[in-house]
Order: sequence, then structure tokens, then C-alpha cells
Amino acid sequence: MDKTRRLELIQRSLGIRHKLKVHESMKAPDTHEDLAIMTMSRWELEDELKAIEEILGEHRHSNVGSKRKAILREDETLPPDEREKRAAKRIQEKVSKITKKSKN
Repeated sequence: MDKTRRLELIQRSLGIRHKLKVHESMKAPDTHEDLAIMTMSRWELEDELKAIEEILGEHRHSNVGSKRKAILREDETLPPDEREKRAAKRIQEKVSKITKKSKN
């Protein structure tokens, strides 16, 4: 999936989320028929949003897998002491991100 298509899906999901918020803020319909129609339209939006999220999630999952393979391949070509330095650096970066988030 190309970047443009992913951006379109993300924008569509944001639009659907907005529509769902609008649905939530609307006053309750007066009749059962109107309530049924409103409920069905909300379900349609929720189903489309879930489908988009699943597609994007699958893409992210495969992307993480390919990034992981690239990192492992890169690490295999390095000497053992350099691998340890890079692993320590990654851990240090993660710890600093966590501490920055906890301070905010």
C-alpha cells in the first residue's frame, strides 16, 4: 500500500470519527423508526471505521516485521562488541523517551 493511499485512509477514518461524534451529540430521535435509522447509520460508520483500522493495522504489522528483519540483518553484519553498543544505545533511547513522557 502506497503512502498516498494510507493518508487517504487515515483522513477518511478521521472524518468518520467526526461524524460519530456528531451522532453522539445529536438529540435522541422522537420515534422508534428514526432511532432505528440513526442506529443503523451509526453502525455503518463504525463498521467502515473498523475496516479501515484493520487495513492500516495489518499494514503496520507487516511494516514492523520488515523493519525488524532489517535491523536484525544489520546487527548480524556487525562485530559482537558493536552489536552490544547499539543494543545499549536503543535501550537508553527508550528509557529517555519514557522519562520525558512521565515528566510531562
